[in-house]
Formats: sequence, C-alpha cells, structure tokens
Amino acid sequence: MDWPLLMIIAGGISLAMTGAWIAQRATGKSGWIDTIWSAAVGLGGIFAAVSAEGPFARRMTVILVVAAWALRLAWHIGARTKGGGEDPRYAKLMEDWGASASLRLFIFLQVQAFAAFVLVFSVYLAALNDKAYPSITDIVAVVLAAAALAGEAMSDAQLSRFRRRPEAKTEICETGLWRYSRHPNYFFEWLFWCCLPLFAITSSPISLLTLLAPALMYWLLVHVSGIPPLEEHMLRSRGDKFRALRQRVNAFFPGPRKSKFVSQGE
Repeated sequence: MDWPLLMIIAGGISLAMTGAWIAQRATGKSGWIDTIWSAAVGLGGIFAAVSAEGPFARRMTVILVVAAWALRLAWHIGARTKGGGEDPRYAKLMEDWGASASLRLFIFLQVQAFAAFVLVFSVYLAALNDKAYPSITDIVAVVLAAAALAGEAMSDAQLSRFRRRPEAKTEICETGLWRYSRHPNYFFEWLFWCCLPLFAITSSPISLLTLLAPALMYWLLVHVSGIPPLEEHMLRSRGDKFRALRQRVNAFFPGPRKSKFVSQGE
C-alpha cells in the first residue's frame, strides 16, 4: 500500500476542489463544481491505478473504465453548465447559508474532496488486486460498468431532450427511463461504482474496503446531496404535480409504475 502516493493524490484533489470554489465564486455557476469534481476523481483514479502493482491488464481495464466515466460525466455537466444557469441545489444552499455562504461553500467542497478520495482509494485497491486476469468477477465488472455508463448517458440524454420542449417549464419528465425511476441518472451513477468491488475482491480483508465506494455514493445520492435537495426544488417548482409523481414512480431503484395513470411530461 503506497500511502505517500495516496496522500499526494488526496492533496491534489483538495487543490482541485479549491479551484472549483474559485470557479463558482468567479462565475456564479455551481455546475463547474461538479465538473471539476468528476475530472478530479477521474485523474486521481487514473494516477492511482497506474501506480498500483496489480497485473498490467487489470490496471489498464480499471483505467479505461474510470476514464470513460470521468470524461462522460465531466463533459455532460460542463456542457450543461456552460449553456445554463445556477444549479438549484447549490443555489438553495447558498441562500440558506446567507452571509457565511462563501466560507461554508469552501468547507463543503473540501468535504467533497474527501468523498472523492474515498472513490479514488477504491480505484487503487481495484488496480492493486494481484490475482490472475481476467477472472469471472473482472468480466462481470466490465459488463456492469458498461451497462451503468450506457444507462446514465441514456438518462441524461432523455432529460436533455425533454428540457428543450416548451412544456418542460411546467411539467415533469416521465419519458424513457424516467417512467420507472424519478432519478435514473443517479441510480446508474451508483451502479457504476458497484463494479469496483468486483475488480478488487480477493481473500484479503482490505479488498472489502472497496465497498465504501458504492456505499458512499448511495448515501450521498439518496440521503445528502442528490435526491433530497433536488426533490425539495421540484416540490417548490412543480407542487402537486411532483407529489403525484412520487406516488407512482420509485425514487431511486427503477421498478414498475404504481399507477396506470400516466402524466404527459416532466
């Protein structure tokens, strides 16, 4: 375990999130925060995997998977931020924080840096696995990662198409994957990080630490910075329409709709 290397990566991520704080303060667009965070996780993960001591083929596979995730997500959020306004989740936080918003945002982003390091550490453990490659779990991990990336890209594309329609200002998206989950993009984001324990798992107890990646991502998306603030915004902006949606569509895990009555749009 190369702890000095990991500490250097942790410091780099902290500096990146300081840059994200500066970008938000300079532009007033919090979307750059998530863009930089995605890129920092990707670069940190790639650096960690390159420096690990597992078989070359597994390390390269992990690098390709993580790079694909980071490039897609950073590009998507960056493009959305460039052409849009403030992220409503961050806007509400800044409003609630009042005069101390700048300082509290800086601290909040350093907490995000720690979360990013947990993910990078899991990538490192996956690349550190020294068992023969490829194993059955490696193959399952690649298939799972590909399915998650495709599902998240499809969810984002469906929502982007909906937002270009006139009714998007007053309705709620219930097209495609959004018919079966209120947040399919979050579900597939979580699913992606479930691939790391499959890459990493060995008889060594330390490999179980990779479970921190999907556990952390689930907690953040479902209970902290994902669904709760976004649904609070939807309740304020859509009211009873969103309350009705919650009665018929699962919040996170895709599943059958709970009513035969379907609204037209989101």
